Amino acid sequence: MRVSDFNYDLPEKLIAQQPLAQRDASRMLVVNRAEQSWQDLEFIDFPSFINPGDALVLNNTKVFPARLTGEKEQSGGRVELFLVRETEHGIWEALVKPARRIAVGAAIKFRDCSLRAQVLQVLEGGMRIVKFTSDGSREDDLERVGRVPLPPYIKRPEGPSIADRDRYQTVFAQKRGAIAAPTAGLHFTPEILREVAKRNASVVEITLHVGYGTFEPVRVDDTNQHSVAAESYEIDQEAAAAINIARQSVSRVIATGTTTARALESSAGDDGCVKSGNDVARLTITPGYRFRVVDALLTNFHLPQSSLLFLVAAFGGRDLILRAYRHAVESEYRFYSYGDCMLII
Repeated sequence: MRVSDFNYDLPEKLIAQQPLAQRDASRMLVVNRAEQSWQDLEFIDFPSFINPGDALVLNNTKVFPARLTGEKEQSGGRVELFLVRETEHGIWEALVKPARRIAVGAAIKFRDCSLRAQVLQVLEGGMRIVKFTSDGSREDDLERVGRVPLPPYIKRPEGPSIADRDRYQTVFAQKRGAIAAPTAGLHFTPEILREVAKRNASVVEITLHVGYGTFEPVRVDDTNQHSVAAESYEIDQEAAAAINIARQSVSRVIATGTTTARALESSAGDDGCVKSGNDVARLTITPGYRFRVVDALLTNFHLPQSSLLFLVAAFGGRDLILRAYRHAVESEYRFYSYGDCMLII
């Protein structure tokens, strides 16, 4: 299919710039694939869609402050780094600005700590391989000087706020390693999760560290030519067992977010059985893909012509999803990371 087939018009005013005061106060558009219909509800209604025996799967990755601002040691020129992936301990693939001025051997220092970075290799697209050193703890220094990696459509002229450190993180975040939040999980509160458990469903946690590929622009015209960058994931034996029990008992596996869906589908064999272990998700899901594990999907509203919208359209059907998106625009739902959500059943 053409990438342009996944376009829609979105007024800028509908792009959520701030989280709601209450996480679970967001609106929820429930899309029914069998009935080709939808209804306008609120996220607080989410537990009512959970049946006994269902497995609700969450991504417990934890966002770390991946945006750094430093200075070139020789010239004092400002340098911005966006950490994308740790290739070895202390060595990162990073998006650097201004890239044309940062060559191999360039040394970068950061204020108020002993953290230093040296460019080891120049890659395409403004990417660099950078090695970090510190007199103390590298992780502590990165936490100190790093900023929350908010998406560019969330405007913060003065930089991310203290509140963003909390709200751009799920309440169940545990394992540090993501450079973007699994945003469908931002709506959950401990109370909502308890309500789900009360309905005799399993609340299962897996980990997929959200990487740059999740929001990398699509630069091709044909969806089949786009490839989402690999992301590491982990599914332990207990989680795999709970998911497979739900499948075998003809209950549903409900994925919280596109990252969770990608990890589950990447882990599945031809029979749909989820395998435990550490692996890398290389799967790119576009319309025509046959889902083997996921039966329902909770997701936020995504950018036009994005790989995330491809996945949602593959699950819900392109025509139905785009009609639902147009309804969401007309009904003034809040879009993107801090926005409202959609439950596809």
